[in-house]
Amino acid sequence: MNKIPIIVIGGPTASGKTALSIELAKLYDTEIISCDSMQIYKYMNIGTAKPDMAERDGIVHHMIDIIEPSQLFSVAEFVREAHKITEDINERGKVPVAVGGTGLYINSLINDVDFREDDGDPKVRAELEEIEREKGIDYLVDMLKSFDEVSAERIHKNNKRRIIRAIEFYKMTGVPISLHQENTKKKISRYNPCMMAIRWDMQKLYERIEKRVDIMMEQGLLEEVKALYDNGYADAMLSMKGIGYKEIIEYLEGKVSLDEAICNIKMGTRHYAKRQMTWFRKDDRINWINYDEDILKKAKEIINVWGGV
Repeated sequence: MNKIPIIVIGGPTASGKTALSIELAKLYDTEIISCDSMQIYKYMNIGTAKPDMAERDGIVHHMIDIIEPSQLFSVAEFVREAHKITEDINERGKVPVAVGGTGLYINSLINDVDFREDDGDPKVRAELEEIEREKGIDYLVDMLKSFDEVSAERIHKNNKRRIIRAIEFYKMTGVPISLHQENTKKKISRYNPCMMAIRWDMQKLYERIEKRVDIMMEQGLLEEVKALYDNGYADAMLSMKGIGYKEIIEYLEGKVSLDEAICNIKMGTRHYAKRQMTWFRKDDRINWINYDEDILKKAKEIINVWGGV
């Protein structure tokens, strides 16, 4: 089996992934696949740190601006579309670059996770959503724990969609989704990945995050969220639960002051970056580049040792 070579850049928010991916794409004359669960949405640019056309510098970016904020988009859908793109890039003699901070997207793609087509049932899902409304998310977490302790521990209880998905999967297949995911890891992937991430001193990364939030506000994050809100994109939508969006909506609805909303964005982003680091540290395939190194030079050295380009 001839595996598809792919360069993968993961890591926490504000670590410099985007800049590195663009430099590498220019160097190797290739294209970028975004592995970011928020950059898939149209009209959501500032809060998602989506690279604008000037920043992209002529490099083709895939999986950005592909759906409306009102639409749902599953990991399975992401993987199916990303596979098509990587295969097309590979057939044209180029090595794709995948970049993003959504570890689930990256792992599902690189590990070639096998998502079943017949494991979903809208009726079961609706019933579980009704249970959550009546009895709360803790009730569903306890339900999940009764047959899949691994998933109950792994999935944060704020991620209602994934908790419901895990229960739905079990009800439809009789198999805990954690076991399905573990079995999938044993599958031989179609990819030969070169994986890397930029490692930061966490305090310095937090400082970068806070500065970036301030810049986002200067660039018009408030106006971006207000325009979405005024156009009917409500806080109940998954897209509007993203960091930066839900906090500004709370301000627009008079629940907090603007200063409080900004503080909450910074705090939420810091916590998210910490969770991202925890996720990526568990992957021993990742080559770590220290933030104070010559990042591009180090990345090229890693790629040369890998030998897939």
